[in-house]
Amino acid sequence: MLKILLSAGFAALMVTTATASPGNDVNQQARVQWHQAIANGYQALAAAAEQFAAVSNGYCKAPDKRSRQSVEDAWLSAFLAWQRIRFVDFGPIENDNLAWQFQFWPDPKNLVGRKAAYLLKQEEPVTPQMVADSGVAVQGFPMAEYLLFDEQLNHSERALPATSTCGLLSAVSVHIRANSQALAHDWQSFRGHYLDTDAYRDTTIRAAMAALEILGERRLAQPMGLRGNGNRSAYAADAWRSGTSTRAIEATVTGLQRYFLPGFETLLLHSSQPELADRIRGQFEEVQENFPELRAAMSALLSEDGRYGKLQGLYVDISQLANLVNEQAAAELGVIRGFNSSDGD
Repeated sequence: MLKILLSAGFAALMVTTATASPGNDVNQQARVQWHQAIANGYQALAAAAEQFAAVSNGYCKAPDKRSRQSVEDAWLSAFLAWQRIRFVDFGPIENDNLAWQFQFWPDPKNLVGRKAAYLLKQEEPVTPQMVADSGVAVQGFPMAEYLLFDEQLNHSERALPATSTCGLLSAVSVHIRANSQALAHDWQSFRGHYLDTDAYRDTTIRAAMAALEILGERRLAQPMGLRGNGNRSAYAADAWRSGTSTRAIEATVTGLQRYFLPGFETLLLHSSQPELADRIRGQFEEVQENFPELRAAMSALLSEDGRYGKLQGLYVDISQLANLVNEQAAAELGVIRGFNSSDGD
């Protein structure tokens, strides 16, 4: 009898193990995919930031119209590389407010402009150390955008390539480069902890959920006048000076599609609703079909009714994508949404 009971117990243990292992393997497989994909995103950011710093310094040493355009192009390339990977809100990006250092937004009090005015009035040259000591509003892409694209600054005596302005641009680009390189390195060092910690499955999914909420409700609905006071305002968008707000939105969608979706599909294909993987992939493609037609300044899209209608179409498509991911797929995978996950805190 004892032998029979032991045999039965062993068989039950084998069944339990066989049942649990596939799920654990799938979760591990998804994290392996996510870690490598995010590493690729951070490496792309580091490479683009390296180019931006090099071109900025070259322009300030020998400024001309052609090299100025190269700086603007390099800024946009690095900024969009950041947009593609900005959905990751955990891990090394949490150190020293790095996300805010890359992009101080929202900025309803125009702190970026005020900080720039203060620094450009100083008699001593702006140095990388001054940028490091001046707070997150000075240290990232919005400050560089201000120096390159702000209309009022570009019509003043401090317009690039003024010495003080070039000094600030160079220092900011160096700061972005250093942070990008550190982030790419630290993410690789984070690999063991990420792969060994089961909770990062849900953490990664919640990061994408929050990014979709912010994308729809703050980066689109707010400037469109669908939230807040109900007035359309390009200034509520996150890259209005350069007219690249919708290109930034497109880049974030591309980043989620490239760096998040494959691992997410791995989980869904092993769930009780594998068809969700196809539906979500199709909805990503639906969102992307709004581009390149919507690659225009937010101010133009908001002011013309016909183009505003196309912006509304993008909002509907992103809302449907958010519903699929944040409601249906998250529920299927047992992921509980974090409290007020779109509040930016």
